[in-house]
Amino acid sequence: MDFELSSEQRLLQDTVRSFARAELLPVAAEIDEKGEFPHAQVARLGELGLMGIAMPTEWGGSGMDAVSYALAMEEVSAGCASCGVIMSVNNSLVCDPILKFGTQAQKQRYLPALASGKQLGCFALSEPGTGSDAAAQKTTAIRQGDEWVLNGSKNFITNGREADVCLVLAMGDRTKGVKGINAYLVPTQSPGFSVAKNEKKLGIKGSSTSQIALDDVRLPADSLLGEEGQGFKIAMATLDGGRIGIASQALGIARQAMEEARTYALERQAFGGPIADLQAIQFMFADMATEVDAARLLIWRAAALKDRGQRYATAAAMAKLFASETANRVTNKALQVFGGYGYCKDYPAERHLRDARITEIYEGTSEIQRLVVARSMLSGG
Repeated sequence: MDFELSSEQRLLQDTVRSFARAELLPVAAEIDEKGEFPHAQVARLGELGLMGIAMPTEWGGSGMDAVSYALAMEEVSAGCASCGVIMSVNNSLVCDPILKFGTQAQKQRYLPALASGKQLGCFALSEPGTGSDAAAQKTTAIRQGDEWVLNGSKNFITNGREADVCLVLAMGDRTKGVKGINAYLVPTQSPGFSVAKNEKKLGIKGSSTSQIALDDVRLPADSLLGEEGQGFKIAMATLDGGRIGIASQALGIARQAMEEARTYALERQAFGGPIADLQAIQFMFADMATEVDAARLLIWRAAALKDRGQRYATAAAMAKLFASETANRVTNKALQVFGGYGYCKDYPAERHLRDARITEIYEGTSEIQRLVVARSMLSGG
């Protein structure tokens, strides 16, 4: 197996790393403190071609592969985790399913603006009573002549407040169970579409997390993404790719926390020298470095499988599971290295710890990832 990146991938990695260090990292604490959407920074992501990095150039994207997407996500998230998830949702949960399942007309209408960053998308699957039980949709879509009428509410929607288009999952025929779920492309300016609430969160504060209300939202028939009854399949396939993005986000958070802890450990004096000379501290860094590298390899494997057109759902679940839990372990150790200062907002350690926590929850909890992996393993898949 070749672990070497191509020259194009290395150039991308270097370019995005330089951008993140120059334009994201210096404002990440302010974005977190204010809890405001980073409009200027997201616009720059669009200018750099990162909001549709894996979309074909004909649809306004950068035409790169999934490994490149993972590389860029790690670097952006190391700079600002909020920017990372905004970028991930637009790429993985909106552009990708439109490319895979959309009609030519839908691609022409939505992809150029989304992939270029001129517009922003969101993905609405979770509901107030249906998180991990994604099949238990209560939002309804009723066909009336040449229109679909949507009613219900969606919960924990990343980019919900700022999005221009929302990919909504709704129950078209409850008698068919999961085969009755449909997917719809809903312009957020549609009458009846509203943001009911914006959550106040522990971390990732620059990214909006919204509850969306759908009150007699009328859509033309061609708003259906894919075929009738294909919604659940679309959602699950979309989340497979999304898990590569969130795993990369978790990796970026972990790496940045580790690097900042390293700088501090080399400077902080105690017991006659830098604390980096203490074996207790060295062992922490050995564990952190090993887990960060292992997470990166799992992510690259999942992305490479996707690029080759091979089955990658289990690999993506493994990557997301391990990377997210690594991020939580690493940020916790990094804070410990900082000691009392790590608990204070004057230093970034506590922000990384807060940002890392959600990566074990959204786009499939760690428990769901374990189910995916276990079922694949036990079925011989």
